[in-house]
Amino acid sequence: QVQLVESGGGLVETGDSLRLSCAASGGTFSTYAMGWFRQAPGKEREFVASINWRATHTFYADSVKGRFTISRDNAEKTVYLQMNSLKPEDTAVYYCGIDQRPWNLRVTRQSVGYWGQGTQVTVSS
Repeated sequence: QVQLVESGGGLVETGDSLRLSCAASGGTFSTYAMGWFRQAPGKEREFVASINWRATHTFYADSVKGRFTISRDNAEKTVYLQMNSLKPEDTAVYYCGIDQRPWNLRVTRQSVGYWGQGTQVTVSS
């Protein structure tokens, strides 16, 4: 069973940057797509970004394209989300997820096998 632990969240101002990390343990990491998702109060959890096992394919939600960058370090079993030019509407709990099956190009909310506990990101206006 895989355990995922997110870190790096916090309270920032509009236009600031944050880097989230998600460290995996207890299972195979390097052959699985990883993703970041977020959930704002009163809203459903939504897709933010995904990266395949070799980091050759990345996918982003339109709302974060050009501002967020997902990356991974398979040796460290960690996936990152660099968030720049943050906006108040980015405020949410951010979760990382690992795909159920190996070798896929992307992970979706429906295909996540394990979730982390989440890290809060708050962007003040």
